[in-house]
Amino acid sequence: MALYPYTLQPIALNLTEAEFQQAQYELFTNASPSFGLKSIKMKEWIILAVVVVLAIAGLIFVSGYSTIIFWLMLVSVVIYLLVRTLGFKWYVKKEFEKQVAAQQMPDEMHEMKLGVQKHGLIMAMPANQPNLMQNPQMRGMQMRASQTQQAVIPWSAVKSWDETDDYIFMMFELKGQQGSQIIPKRMQAQKFPIDTVRQHLQEVVPIRGLQTEQLPPIAK
Repeated sequence: MALYPYTLQPIALNLTEAEFQQAQYELFTNASPSFGLKSIKMKEWIILAVVVVLAIAGLIFVSGYSTIIFWLMLVSVVIYLLVRTLGFKWYVKKEFEKQVAAQQMPDEMHEMKLGVQKHGLIMAMPANQPNLMQNPQMRGMQMRASQTQQAVIPWSAVKSWDETDDYIFMMFELKGQQGSQIIPKRMQAQKFPIDTVRQHLQEVVPIRGLQTEQLPPIAK
C-alpha cells in the first residue's frame, strides 16, 4: 500500500447545526435526478418542438385575433419548461427542508474528534458521555477507556460512501449495527488528510454512491 499522510492526534470535528443540515442537503441533491434541461426526455422535446413550429407557422400565416391561440401555445411551452425545471427543483427543495427541520444533530457530534490511521477512521469523544453507547451509531464498537473514548471504524467496515464539494459521507457496519459519518472537507485546513480518507474509501468501495434511504435514523 502506498504511503499516505495520517493524523498524529484526532482533530475536532466542530460540526454545527447549519453544516449538518447543509451536508444533508448536498447529499440529497447529489443523489437526486437532475432538474435542468438535460433531464427532459426526447419525447417531451419532440412534442414541445411540434407545438413551437405550429405556433410560429400560425403567427406567420394567420392574422388578427386568431393569433392569440398561437401566442398562448408559445407561452405554454415556456411555462412548461419553467415548471419542469425550476418549479420541480424548488418544490423538492422545500419538501426536503421540511424533513431536515424536524431532525436534530446528534449531541455527541458537538464534541467529536476524528483521526485517520492506516487501519481505519478514529472517532474520539470526552469520556463523560453517559448516553454515548445508546447511540445506534456507536453500538458494537470497542471503546478505549481514558480521558477520551476512542472507537475505530475499520476501512473494511465501510459499505458505501459519497462526496460533494464540501463533505465526504460514509456508511459502515460493525457487528450488525449500521452507522454513518459526515466529514467536512474544511478540516483539511486543520491538516486532516481528506485525500487519505478518499484513497482508503476508494480501495474498499471503488464505486461511489450512497443510498440516503438506508441511512440509520438520527439520534434524538
